[in-house]
Amino acid sequence: MKKIAYIEIDTHAEIAQSFMDIMNAESSFLVDYYFSKRVKDQVVEKGETIFLSDSSMILDQLQSKRYDLIIIGTVHRYFNTFSLIAEKYSTAVIVHNINFTNTSNLNLFKSIFRKDIIFRLKLLWKEGLLDSSKIYRKAKSLFVLDEALSSERFKFLPLFYTKYSEKPQSKILTVVIPGGVSQKRRDYKKVFSEIEKIESLYQHSDIQNIALEFIFLGKADHAEIKQLANLERSLQYINLTYFPYRVSHEDFENWMQKATVLWCPIQQETEFFSQKEIYGKTKMTGNIGDAIKFGKLAVFPQNYKSSLDFIIPEQHDLIQQFDELKDLKFDFQKDYSKKTVRQKLEDLLDSII
Repeated sequence: MKKIAYIEIDTHAEIAQSFMDIMNAESSFLVDYYFSKRVKDQVVEKGETIFLSDSSMILDQLQSKRYDLIIIGTVHRYFNTFSLIAEKYSTAVIVHNINFTNTSNLNLFKSIFRKDIIFRLKLLWKEGLLDSSKIYRKAKSLFVLDEALSSERFKFLPLFYTKYSEKPQSKILTVVIPGGVSQKRRDYKKVFSEIEKIESLYQHSDIQNIALEFIFLGKADHAEIKQLANLERSLQYINLTYFPYRVSHEDFENWMQKATVLWCPIQQETEFFSQKEIYGKTKMTGNIGDAIKFGKLAVFPQNYKSSLDFIIPEQHDLIQQFDELKDLKFDFQKDYSKKTVRQKLEDLLDSII
C-alpha cells in the first residue's frame, strides 16, 4: 500500500480536513498527517495518524519515515524548510495563489516594504522568502483545487464531495454568506446596501410573506461589526446573525446545513504578498468547496465566470432570485459523491507516484 505524508503547519486547516475526510479507512492509500498545534486544534479527527509538527521538527520527522509522496498543503511561509523537502523528496504542493508562484525575487523583495514590514522581514531573514519560487520549480507536482484553474502545469486535485444533501424544511429563507466578514476579499459594502434595499421593498411591496434572514458566517472585523450593528438596528423585517468571534466547526456546519442558498459576494481581485490574484483565474474561492460539501446553490457576482451549474450569477432583484432558488434542485451526488471524488483523487495520486 502506498504511503503519503500530508503536511499542514501553516494555515488552511479546512483543506486538510477535506483531505482527511476523503482519504479515510476506505482509501487504498495510507496517510500520515503532520499538523501544527493550531491546525490540529481545528480539525475533527476520526482515527487518522496525526503527528504534531512545526518547521523545526518536520525534516527530522520525515527522515525517519519512507513515503511515496509528500503533499504540502500550504506554502505561505517556512520557505527554506519546504525548499529542502521539495529537493529531497517526491513532493506535491497545493497552490492557492498562482501568480505568487511566478513572482520574481526582485518583486518579492520590493513587496516587503509595501505592507506588514516586520512580518515580511522575518520571512526574508529567518524563513527563506526568496526560496519560494524554488519550491514550485523543485516540486514534482503542483495542485489546484478548482478545475477551472488547472493546466498542464497545475493539476486539479479533487477533494470536495457532497456530505450533506438534504434541503432544509424551514419556511424561513435563510441566506448564508460564508467566510470572514471583511471588505478585503468580499464586497460587504454592496451586501449591506442590498439588504437595505430589500428592507425598503418590504415596506413598500407585497413581499412580506417571505420570512428572510441573512447569516454572516465568519468572524467579523471590527469595522464591519460596527456596520452590522447599525444595520441590524435599522431593520424591521429582516433578521441578521453575525459573529464577533471565530465560528466553531460545529456552528459553521449547522448554519450551512440550514442555508436555503449561499450568497458569495467575492471581490474579483485580491492580492497575496502584494501580487494581484484574480478569483476564478489565478485563485480559488473556498465558497466553491462550501457549496459542494453542503449541496447548496451559490449566488456569485456577475463578473465571476464559472462553468459550474451550481454557481448562479447574481441578478438585479436579489430577493426574487433567492426565493426562486429555494425550489430549484441540483443533483450534487451525480458528480460529487464521496465514492466518485475519492476515485478521481486516487487516480490522480496513482498517476504521479
